[in-house]
Amino acid sequence: QVQLVESGGGLVQAGGSLRLSCAASGTIFTINAMGWYRQAPGKQRELVSTITSAGSTTYADSVKGRLTISTDNAKNTVYLQMNSLKPEDTGVYYCNLGRWLGAYVPYAYWGQGTQVTVSS
Repeated sequence: QVQLVESGGGLVQAGGSLRLSCAASGTIFTINAMGWYRQAPGKQRELVSTITSAGSTTYADSVKGRLTISTDNAKNTVYLQMNSLKPEDTGVYYCNLGRWLGAYVPYAYWGQGTQVTVSS
């Protein structure tokens, strides 16, 4: 079993920054890829960013240049540095354990989510 625990969310003004963390624990033989999703009120969950074990990253167009994903492999932790935040970044952010098969494919392992609220 795998557990994912997110932290770092909060309330911030537009233009501000937050750093989200997601610690993975449990029976993890190897992490191929991890991703961050977000779900805004009334909207579907969307993929925001991914990172592979080789360090390759992807970003949704809406966050390119403002969000940076990184990992600490020794700690099985993935981070999401969020700068120049906008009100439309508001939502619950979830991390996910997955694999890269030409595109990101999520496993059914999700954290509990962390709320990010950006005020205008």
